[in-house]
Amino acid sequence: MTRRRLPALRAGLSPQRRLAGMLTGLVVLLLLTMVLAQLREVLDLPSQMLLYLLAVVVVALVGGLVPALAAAAAAAALLAYYFIAPDSFAVGGLNDVVALVVFVLVAGVVSSAVGLAARRTREAETHATANAASREELSMLAEEQAALRRVATLVARGMPPAEVFAAVAEEIGHVLATDGTVIVRLDPDGAATLVAGTGAYADVMPVGSRWNLEPPLALAGALRTGRPARLDDIGQAPGAYGDAIRGLRIRSGVAVPIVVEGRLWGAIAIGAKGERFPADTEQRMAGFTELIGTAIANADSRAQLTASRARIVAAADDARRRIERDLHDGTQQRLIALGLELRLTQAMVPAELPKLQTQIGRITHELTEATEELREMARGIHPAILSTGGLGPALRTLARRAAIPVELDIRTGTRWADPIEVAAYYVVSEALTNTTRHARASHAHVTVEQHDALLHLTIRDDGTGGADPARGSGLIGLRDRVQALGGSIEVNSRPSEGTAIVVELPLQPDR
Repeated sequence: MTRRRLPALRAGLSPQRRLAGMLTGLVVLLLLTMVLAQLREVLDLPSQMLLYLLAVVVVALVGGLVPALAAAAAAAALLAYYFIAPDSFAVGGLNDVVALVVFVLVAGVVSSAVGLAARRTREAETHATANAASREELSMLAEEQAALRRVATLVARGMPPAEVFAAVAEEIGHVLATDGTVIVRLDPDGAATLVAGTGAYADVMPVGSRWNLEPPLALAGALRTGRPARLDDIGQAPGAYGDAIRGLRIRSGVAVPIVVEGRLWGAIAIGAKGERFPADTEQRMAGFTELIGTAIANADSRAQLTASRARIVAAADDARRRIERDLHDGTQQRLIALGLELRLTQAMVPAELPKLQTQIGRITHELTEATEELREMARGIHPAILSTGGLGPALRTLARRAAIPVELDIRTGTRWADPIEVAAYYVVSEALTNTTRHARASHAHVTVEQHDALLHLTIRDDGTGGADPARGSGLIGLRDRVQALGGSIEVNSRPSEGTAIVVELPLQPDR
């Protein structure tokens, strides 16, 4: 922030004040001489000298020491000419000489004292003005830093860029006392999309509107050069944007670019209807543009991380589905066919070979059990019914196979995108598995419902509670899967109060 130049302390008065003192002395001495000429018979010499001394003091107050000394000399000459020796400049006697010398000395001392007092007064006023300016500057700096901290808090909390844009526009408008603030994003085709606007701009420039900006607009300059720009006369601004600005009676504007990881992303522009913005405005706006750049970069990083996690989860689900299909259509079918052949072979064994029949029967039974185990394994990898029947039938099958009673409350029959149904299924499956293995619960309750664009899952049990995802349970994997789809998962598990898992999945995940 550029510091204001404080007023310099000056020991003397300005030439204008000295000239005013000279003119005051000329006028006052002439008028006083004319008055005293009429009162010559009434007033004695000391009284006349006292009145001239007062005139000198007046001149000292107006113009300082130099005009006062000149007025003192002029007053002495007028006294000598008009009131001591009326017909010449010669002094009549020693008493008159002493009186004039004393008068000049007293006038000089009084003038010096008055001038010194006036100078001290001016210095005190200058110091007071400087202190007031410093206090105002510190107040503005504190206000600006507080605004930056509020925006930085939003950025640190990972708030969506749209909320950061709106907050920055409001804070800049307040700190810089603007009549309007806009934040625009530079599009690949060179146009600018408005992402936030406050003040006068908000009335005619809605968020999402696109504008083609042309020089000499400050925004156009900032977006073309990547450097701050200003325009102090918007009267000649071209294009629809210029027409809109003129309609708002905006007279001057300043724009500062927004750079994200070395790339020009957009710009912030402010407008004023009255006086031009101070010279340090661009520098004061730079802190806000840096925070916006950080917010956008963080949002991009989070989006890339979420997309990467979603791709990993989708790839794992595809691999599960492929393995389940290969086991079902390949290995499982071959084992079933082999079991049928063994039964046929058993039927063809002669009756006189009972041991062989028994051995073949035992092998057939073990093969059947192995096939059933393989079928259960395939269901755990990826239940086929989830793809064919949807989430509802898959959860009902899961509940029937659970080791404890499970009450299902499915309040919707809608089919959703495959990643959503797979995530919901595995959330319920893992939760019931944990309940069975660790919670020592007597029953569980599962609720599935849809609100607006969210799928809500709630799994509750009456077990021992105390589940902690940080200790390495399967809930960590579920959290990753849910968050990869842009959802949220909350685990409430106090000791002796059971466990409740609440999950929200966006039905249109942001990829």
